[in-house]
Amino acid sequence: MAGIVGFAGSFSQPSRPRSLVQAAVDDAAHRTGLRGLVFDLGDLGASLGTAKRIDDLGQDARKLVESLLAADAIVVGSPVYKGSYTGLFKHLFDLIEPEALRGKPVLLTATGGGDRHALVIEHQLRPLFGFFEAASVPTGVYAGAADIDRDGQLSAPLRARLDAAVGQLSAALARDRLETAA
Repeated sequence: MAGIVGFAGSFSQPSRPRSLVQAAVDDAAHRTGLRGLVFDLGDLGASLGTAKRIDDLGQDARKLVESLLAADAIVVGSPVYKGSYTGLFKHLFDLIEPEALRGKPVLLTATGGGDRHALVIEHQLRPLFGFFEAASVPTGVYAGAADIDRDGQLSAPLRARLDAAVGQLSAALARDRLETAA
């Protein structure tokens, strides 16, 4: 599936990472006219924890990962635990070949309990996607506990930050379309 695919690195249902990633994907899909798909760790099932290669994933999980790799752009989000993204979030990307994300536009998001985790995007996520040579947009979006309510509604300041980042992702997709058409 081409389009915009979001991956939230959380098992919780509902979860703040899922709400943030879903909002970003919905907005980007609306702006670009592309289809959107969002999944999280729970959707990948138990096979993720034991997989040593993508081929070791269960059929449904493999299809989701393949949609991520085939996407025109991706939005990723992780809850922050002890200053970093979650272990299974990282494990999924350990299964992916480095060249698979080269040049792909990526919007980085994270959620945490307080503002002291806000640098996770710059210190953890951006280097991870830099390794893949992905085209991470300049604005990452971090949401603290007060930024997303229990119903998954985003605060006005968070919505404004997300709007700026989605604008950058949409612009990157437009540039990619022009280059492909040329």
